[in-house]
Amino acid sequence: MKRIRNRKDAVKRAPNRLTSGIVESLQVPKDLAFGSVIATITGQSEAFIENYRGIIEYTDHKIKLQTKTCKMELVGKGLNIEYYTNDEMKITGHINQINYMA
Repeated sequence: MKRIRNRKDAVKRAPNRLTSGIVESLQVPKDLAFGSVIATITGQSEAFIENYRGIIEYTDHKIKLQTKTCKMELVGKGLNIEYYTNDEMKITGHINQINYMA
């Protein structure tokens, strides 16, 4: 068991454990409870991204997005954002890599 060295650390960690426990006991999907990003990939040619916060970089070979918990990067050729709303977007092109960065 990990020791907490000061009270501030204990206060920061307690709500996260409590929230996680509530979410699990109520069987609420984590994407709804925590706003986690959802990536639905169809082959190498199509990606639907939900729960993103913003577009950081957009070129035909790289699309970098800000999510609630990390940055997400799609790398490929001929990448295009077909549409986007406040909640979701559709990316098409030849997707080679998907990277998550803290």
